[in-house]
Amino acid sequence: MRELEGAFPVLITPMDEDGEVNYSGLKQNIEHFIGEGAAGIVVNGSTGEFVSLTKEERFQVATAAVEQVNGRVPLVVGTAAETTKDTVEYTKQAEAAGADAALLINSYYAHPKDEEIYEHFKEAAQSVSIPVMIYNNPFTSGVNIGTETILNVARDVENITHIKESSGDIGKLRDITRQGKGYLKTFCGSDDLALESFLVGATGWISVAGNIAPKLVTDLYNAAKQGNYDEAWELYDRILPLCSFIEGSGKYVQIVKRAMDLQGLAGGPSRKPRLPLNEEEEAKLKEILEQLATVGQ
Repeated sequence: MRELEGAFPVLITPMDEDGEVNYSGLKQNIEHFIGEGAAGIVVNGSTGEFVSLTKEERFQVATAAVEQVNGRVPLVVGTAAETTKDTVEYTKQAEAAGADAALLINSYYAHPKDEEIYEHFKEAAQSVSIPVMIYNNPFTSGVNIGTETILNVARDVENITHIKESSGDIGKLRDITRQGKGYLKTFCGSDDLALESFLVGATGWISVAGNIAPKLVTDLYNAAKQGNYDEAWELYDRILPLCSFIEGSGKYVQIVKRAMDLQGLAGGPSRKPRLPLNEEEEAKLKEILEQLATVGQ
């Protein structure tokens, strides 16, 4: 099992103007992130519009990513689905394609109870041998998984090794980190709580902002890990406007895609019902990008 640690950009799925997946653009973006020093790569996450992709497209994205990464950094593939049966299928496909780990959230429409989430994660993880990172995001799934449920399923299932914690509750992340020590590692899933997460023991960051400023998020993580907190706070202050815009906008996918386009990378439109940025949002994004450029990102 490969070590999962550091700042991992969770990639958008680039698309052509007709809305078809731009696989060559995906590979070009992956090459860009590896060149910028990303510790790992995540595809088919929420930022990758996995719910808007067909099963075949999700399989092809995973396969294309494995081919392009070619073992140079850890690759995590999102395998979430509404049913346990489909989640198992996606997770098995990720393993067969060559992914280093799977990332999965609980059902996001059914609003399952904790005992149902436990069984869902357990069955999906036990269907493969690769590490599994479970995912708590009540804003997306409508369920804030109980801390004890998270700890219990990781304790009981050997290859559930990590959690992406996106509840926005730094106390919850702290408790999971401390109580799960020795068998469960935590990744920050809230871009606007990144440094706080590192300070309470998170060993990684699944970062939306990492699409836009990959070197900056990597430098921030590394500074915190090395205990260079003055530098870490300086870097955090630089990136916080972007993180706050992403977290508070309700259009994080569109923000990233537009920023990729503005930076000469592969972005493209999002699939409806997502609509493009309006004039005010566009101006705000350009202002943030200009500020990042002037501080030497």
